[in-house]
Amino acid sequence: MQSYLGTIVAALAAAAIALFAVEVAHRVIRRVGRRSLLLTELTDHAHRSIQVAATVVAVQFAVRFSTGYAVGDQWRQVLLHLLVLGVIASVAWLVASLLVVAEDTALARFRVDVPDNRHARRVRTQVVMLRRLTIAVIVVLAVGVMLMTFPAVRGIGAGVLTSAGVVGVVAALAAQSLLGNVFAGLQLAFSDAVRLDDVVVVEGEWGRIEELTLSYVVVQIWDDRRLILPTSYFTSKPFQNWTRTEAAVLGTAEFDVDWAVPVQAMREELRRLVEGTELWDGRVCVLQVTDATGGTIKVRALVSAADAGSLWDLRCLVREHLVAWIRDHRPTAMPRMRTEIGDAESNLAWQWVRPRRPVRRLNDPEVPDDARVFGGSDDGDARSEAFVGPDEPAESRR
Repeated sequence: MQSYLGTIVAALAAAAIALFAVEVAHRVIRRVGRRSLLLTELTDHAHRSIQVAATVVAVQFAVRFSTGYAVGDQWRQVLLHLLVLGVIASVAWLVASLLVVAEDTALARFRVDVPDNRHARRVRTQVVMLRRLTIAVIVVLAVGVMLMTFPAVRGIGAGVLTSAGVVGVVAALAAQSLLGNVFAGLQLAFSDAVRLDDVVVVEGEWGRIEELTLSYVVVQIWDDRRLILPTSYFTSKPFQNWTRTEAAVLGTAEFDVDWAVPVQAMREELRRLVEGTELWDGRVCVLQVTDATGGTIKVRALVSAADAGSLWDLRCLVREHLVAWIRDHRPTAMPRMRTEIGDAESNLAWQWVRPRRPVRRLNDPEVPDDARVFGGSDDGDARSEAFVGPDEPAESRR
């Protein structure tokens, strides 16, 4: 009885000493490392796992050295085996915590709350994917080591290895979809095709990449819904990424109006509108007639903004303002149906009546800058060169 009591006392004393030592080290490191981000992350995120690992290891040694009187007994072997399993699990937790601390320290150097955060979002995506992969590997290795502590598992190891080829083929066929998503997730993380916080258009929905894992991607849609897609979707189907190179984007607002609309006056009104709002980034403001069929003409206003959210609000503002402007100031430009009635011989009045309104001609043959998308400004010239190619010198065209 005294031997059992001594074992219990030794185990409790070892646990108390381990906890005390860890607590002292924790306080010392916290005090010394106030200015060190690594030490701060270590004391905040790895403290609990260090406590558990140190306690289990201390108890395991105390029980092993205080139960010499029971060598060969079944209860001692079972207890030591359980403690070994606890040591393996706690050490795996400690290693995973240390890796998380190192990854968080690395992520702290890259801020995503700044305007130009493309590189930071790329690094964050890769680190998050590596964190999930490393934790999964640590868990698998820990479980494998724990299973190898059982004699029965070690005994059948040879037989398992001989059939590993067949089992691997069967497992690969059964988990083909899962493995495909895992490799697709790794490809997304390191190919820079999509990153966390990227603004994308998938399945006709406009949203932001909220979460990216090895098996699925969560897209936060603009109305706070969540669209969950497998990672293989982004490697096998086309999608729009509005922030792959930069956040600034272009957007359009289209109007079907009558042929009587004064295009130049509408263009000047658009320019006055965008120059008076902070949603416009000052790059592009163009109004053009893009189609003229079916009794109406299609007018397209092309504007730019610093990000997708501002662009959405700017497009809505342009629509609301120009619709009100046409209604209040140019009502004759509203879409309408024309009907002409002729006489019995199908002669129309305009065929013999001389036009009363003289033909107006532009005094300046130059096209204004806000009437051209490809040219007329530095941004337009750069866009023209990107889609058409640089102008060739006169000598090369001869």
